[in-house]
Amino acid sequence: MAELKNESPRTRTGAAETPPRSHSLALKDRRHLAVTGVSRIISCDESAAVLETPLGNLTIGGQELQVSELSVQSGQVQLSGKIEYMQYAENRQSNGGLLARLFR
Repeated sequence: MAELKNESPRTRTGAAETPPRSHSLALKDRRHLAVTGVSRIISCDESAAVLETPLGNLTIGGQELQVSELSVQSGQVQLSGKIEYMQYAENRQSNGGLLARLFR
């Protein structure tokens, strides 16, 4: 009979895993957007903002977009402007370089 081992909540490198951050969106009158669970702002200008979230990269498109509030520690971002669309794209994890992919 095989033995069952209790696995600790540590990764192979020994670092503790961090629980995933919750994520939510709140849009008011297509002018004000509050986003929680943001890991980082990838890019932002007057026509688009790309935010990294636990559910994938979130692209927000519009006109006259501005980050009105940003809290790096809590992961909260507030945008204002004319919001025209929001779209998610899956986060792509790097599986090593070109050589690592060739020698699989």
